[in-house]
Amino acid sequence: MSFELRPHTADVAVEATGDDLAETFANVAAGLTAAHCDAIPDDVGDPLSVEVRAESREALLFDYLDELIYLRDAREVLPTDHDVSIREDGEWTLEATLRGVPFDAVDAREIKAVTYSEMVLEETSSGWRAYVVFDV
Repeated sequence: MSFELRPHTADVAVEATGDDLAETFANVAAGLTAAHCDAIPDDVGDPLSVEVRAESREALLFDYLDELIYLRDAREVLPTDHDVSIREDGEWTLEATLRGVPFDAVDAREIKAVTYSEMVLEETSSGWRAYVVFDV
């Protein structure tokens, strides 16, 4: 897993890399999880699935992270252990599995929303890089 939490004025940012888009998206999601909580138990939580469709890679990343925040709020769980697959066939489609850890098992900080502010998703000579700012 390759991500770093970056300080950002009144917010938090995640910079993540991966060999491909799917690994990069999973690493951004892992960064989102880490921004919520310092320690996550390995022995609790239920498997969940997510499917997201969008017209562009950037919109797919935004919508995926937004869906994770929605799951967090609707099911009162912290999404972790992200496994992502992505395909493009005229439309971008992401399918992911994750583990939803109940809030009573973690000491989580609030992340309000994902933003498009300063978002970067780019191919590099060694794979992919993403930078995403979250409103706290």
